[in-house]
Amino acid sequence: MKELKILIVFGTRPEAIKMAPLVKLFAADPRFETRVCVTAQHREMLDQVLRFFEITPAYDLDLMKPGQDLYHLTAAVITGMKPVLESFSPDYVFVHGDTSTSTGAALASFYAGARVCHVEAGLRTYNKRSPFPEEVNRQLTARIADLHFAPTNTAAANLLSEGISSQQICVTGNTVIDALLWARKKIAGYEDDEIRELKSLIQPGKKIVLVTGHRRENFGDGFLQICRAIRRIAEMENVQVIYPVHLNPNVQQPVRSLLTGIDTVTLISPLAYPAFIWLMEKSTLLLTDSGGVQEEAPSLGKPVLVMRNTTERPEAVHAGTVKLVGAHEDTIVSEASLLLTDPVAYARMSQNINPYGDGTACASIVRKILALNG
Repeated sequence: MKELKILIVFGTRPEAIKMAPLVKLFAADPRFETRVCVTAQHREMLDQVLRFFEITPAYDLDLMKPGQDLYHLTAAVITGMKPVLESFSPDYVFVHGDTSTSTGAALASFYAGARVCHVEAGLRTYNKRSPFPEEVNRQLTARIADLHFAPTNTAAANLLSEGISSQQICVTGNTVIDALLWARKKIAGYEDDEIRELKSLIQPGKKIVLVTGHRRENFGDGFLQICRAIRRIAEMENVQVIYPVHLNPNVQQPVRSLLTGIDTVTLISPLAYPAFIWLMEKSTLLLTDSGGVQEEAPSLGKPVLVMRNTTERPEAVHAGTVKLVGAHEDTIVSEASLLLTDPVAYARMSQNINPYGDGTACASIVRKILALNG
């Protein structure tokens, strides 16, 4: 078998986390020449993940601009990928999930004649406005991709229903579990300045409710309702809310205006990946509108309330590890209150099996590429 050229492209922190174990596995195998291209759709948060996983990109498009909109970002990804693809001529280009980086890089790779591999393929809500623009990004990337690495049977069934051949689909589990298990080993006994700072912020004897939120569909009234719900949850006995606040002004403004100055609400800057994993392990309950948290937290035995009306990850809902509560104040409060006060309800959610795999997704992906080129 000739040495295969593998290009792995990502641009955001969540993509970097989920692609990092795949980068490391391909890079360790002499049958592949593996290079990483980052678009830096996110910059600082992306760089934190690269440092933690000890990954040095061969190409850095450095596209992040203040106030950048989807029009300019998508165009910049496509044009920025052109010289990368021309200089390296990869056999396979790997993109991930649902970002503008993934769709733009997939389209550019198609133009260049490279085979496109979509990791975390097949997730769907079939509502093109929720999540926005992620749902359309996923569907567009699926039309371009040559190989679809689906995390679950449900995701694979979505792809089959859209007319994609079963020969192009491989069910692997989710690479985020690979990353989580790798990170847990690395941070065992590991302590940096950020983790030390977190330790100093935790109030003794409190149940920690960890909150993350950044989705566009919650901007405006959604975030106001989320913040009012957090205020009420923070009033409960023996509860501390810790909220790493996303840098987007549409998140910062309502969070800072409604939650500043409450003793049992701790607002902090976004956390690097190891510190976030450490804090998840210390938490009792997670409130989120993120996708990755829905996959990670069940492996840590942590219930998740998802502050969205839809999810492209229904497996966790069906498994009982995740519950959809929308951006609805009263629903968020009532469901959080139940989990914080009822041990039976808490055990029911925290002890279910994670439907997203056992940490061998990346190995399955590499085996598939080798089988196709044996």
